[in-house]
Amino acid sequence: MQTRRDFLRSGGALIVSFSAASAQGPFDTHDSHIDPKKLDSWLAVGADGTITAHTGKCDFGQGIFTAQTQLVAEELCVPLSRVKLIQCDTAVTPDQGTTSGSQSTPANFNSQGLALAAATAREALLGLAAQKLGGSVDQLTAADGVIADAAGRRVTYAELVGGRHFNLPLDASAKRRSREQWTVLGKPVPSLDRVALMTGRFEFVQSVRVPRMLHGRVVRPPGMGATVASVDKGSVRDIPGVRVVVRKDFVGVVAETQYQAGLAARQLAVRWSPGPELPAQRSFFEHLQRQPSRDTLSVDSGDVERALGAAAGVLRAQYRYPYQMHGSVGTSCAVADVRAGRATVWSATQSVYPTRSIVAKLLGLPLQNVRVIYVRGSGCYGLNGADAVSFDAAVLSQAVGRPVRLQFSRQDEMMWENLGAACVVEHRAAVGADGQITVWDRADWVASLGNRPGYDRPGNVISGMLAGYEPEPLKPGPAKAPAGKLQNQSNAVPCYFAGCIDGNCGGGGMIRSERVLTHTVRSPFFTGPLRSPLRIQNAFANECFMDELCAQAKADPVAFRLQHLHDPRIIGVVQAAAKAAAWETRAAAPAVRKTGVVRGRGIACVDYEGGNGYAALVAEVTVNLETGVVRPVRFVAAVDCGPISNPDGLRNQTEGGILQGMSRALVEEVTWDNRRITSADWETYNSLHLDYEMPTIETVLVTPEGVPANGAGETAITVTPAAIGNAIFDATGVRLRELPFTPERVMAAIRENRA
Repeated sequence: MQTRRDFLRSGGALIVSFSAASAQGPFDTHDSHIDPKKLDSWLAVGADGTITAHTGKCDFGQGIFTAQTQLVAEELCVPLSRVKLIQCDTAVTPDQGTTSGSQSTPANFNSQGLALAAATAREALLGLAAQKLGGSVDQLTAADGVIADAAGRRVTYAELVGGRHFNLPLDASAKRRSREQWTVLGKPVPSLDRVALMTGRFEFVQSVRVPRMLHGRVVRPPGMGATVASVDKGSVRDIPGVRVVVRKDFVGVVAETQYQAGLAARQLAVRWSPGPELPAQRSFFEHLQRQPSRDTLSVDSGDVERALGAAAGVLRAQYRYPYQMHGSVGTSCAVADVRAGRATVWSATQSVYPTRSIVAKLLGLPLQNVRVIYVRGSGCYGLNGADAVSFDAAVLSQAVGRPVRLQFSRQDEMMWENLGAACVVEHRAAVGADGQITVWDRADWVASLGNRPGYDRPGNVISGMLAGYEPEPLKPGPAKAPAGKLQNQSNAVPCYFAGCIDGNCGGGGMIRSERVLTHTVRSPFFTGPLRSPLRIQNAFANECFMDELCAQAKADPVAFRLQHLHDPRIIGVVQAAAKAAAWETRAAAPAVRKTGVVRGRGIACVDYEGGNGYAALVAEVTVNLETGVVRPVRFVAAVDCGPISNPDGLRNQTEGGILQGMSRALVEEVTWDNRRITSADWETYNSLHLDYEMPTIETVLVTPEGVPANGAGETAITVTPAAIGNAIFDATGVRLRELPFTPERVMAAIRENRA
């Protein structure tokens, strides 16, 4: 296995070795052989002046490869072409945990990670140049990898440190370049991988090939909970060179070609003991509310029942959100080479260091003998099959002693991925005579099983569970009163709540009589992060119910929201979206027509929890009253994520999020029978087709001064279903409370409204 020192020396740079790190501060990671406190862990200057930078955050389509390259180029005052960025390779990059939750920007751009390393390096180079040229640092300027003084004397980075290590710690006081100084950062740079992607030259993980590589396939159970009773290895004897691998309930085959492996997987005779029957889909949400649960109070002002009892009238509503899947166009793939007590895995995981730990655990290898190299796969924005396929390939490779490439079938991918969770949300609230919401009570039931495997939970995905590991346990228990500062987990707390705990109010809203109770229930299917995990579900329920309260108060949806907010940043995006959309006040209930195509507008907003950005979205839709077809025709989004690294990339993320949110709002839903998931291919799981007529999307970028950089990749998608739902109500007078908004559901609601 190539070491970090070997890797970097081959690129013309020499990096000092170091011992294992201690605590890794804000990255919430484990100790590793690469010390994140040392500058040489992040950056090297080659003999030719090239900057090699290392990041623990990977690009799987969200554009951070380009943005992180811009960051390094900006802080070191070099052109983009001078920076070589290495992503997520456990042999050479620091451990920055998982690339998820839009945390790459906060982790690397807010005076830590790559930003701090590049600023430290620039100041170190200026110091070295001052010594070499004479004079003080404040008389020097850096540009294009060259430092010059007022007299015109010059020295290059390569002359100062090229091919050698800095041997310095990161300097927490290193001064960042200001926005006024930016020449590369903040500019609309096209994605650096765009040409390769468009011309078919980009190498995805599906393209990885290594010498003597075999091909594997897995044989999954016929349904959830089924276990292996027997395997007849002789049933594939007629297929040349096939090896059958069985490890508890994990079954796989390995062959010389992918065709042979697929044939053997279909032909292998496995007898399974059936698992329990699945709950009926038609009554699943009622089933969910009857199960034992782990209860969590996010907010409890202590006076909700009294306030509801004193109210002149209480508005109640239940919202339902189905299981949905990542539905990656290309199925997950990995290549593993496990030989002589060492393992190398090429994987599209968003978590190379956690995946390294799980592979070591599954294979019984020392952690230092496992290397995981990130190679981009099918985009997923969450936990599709990328981790599971990596574990499967590693187990098969160890069993046969040769490299194994494993690519899931469409059914492997769609029946066994970690789905976006189903949930049901119930609201009770009241509006006072002054038009102000006086009390709001919210309870939700969330289906959960597994999650990201992290560093020590193989059973959180199907591969680990079949190999004998249990998913993260769900221990039912009563709710405890929240303590300390508001932790708005998954945006369960509406942004209109004051979030008062122990006398401290940390929310962005004005409502003080408030309660949020979450019941987490064991899911019959694996669940995990799917872009905006649980935030999109909660925003759908919260923002559509807020619209119901608007209607009850006979108030304009924009004005009513602003009336209940006090955080200036979420107020800012609501006002910006409304202004850009030329919002017209609509205080009366919409007139209900019976025929034709009607048009409506709706708004939704979110303060994405954890300091992850602010967004407001105005949706304009048409609804055909004869067919129930909903068609979005225009979106206006306002996004505030602080200083923007690449406005072009941010617009791409906003538009892509809205497109995916449209698909999830209009057509996506997992289906199942009494044993298994039945939406297992593109005929049975719907998503918007490539020929779908796209609406107009306009994006307003709000950039307040003096705030840190936030994440932005999940803001726009979070509010899309709610904005569409509110626009449907504005068009038809009909409130839809369950996704997706299929023509059948729309027509059923219209008929019920007319009855």
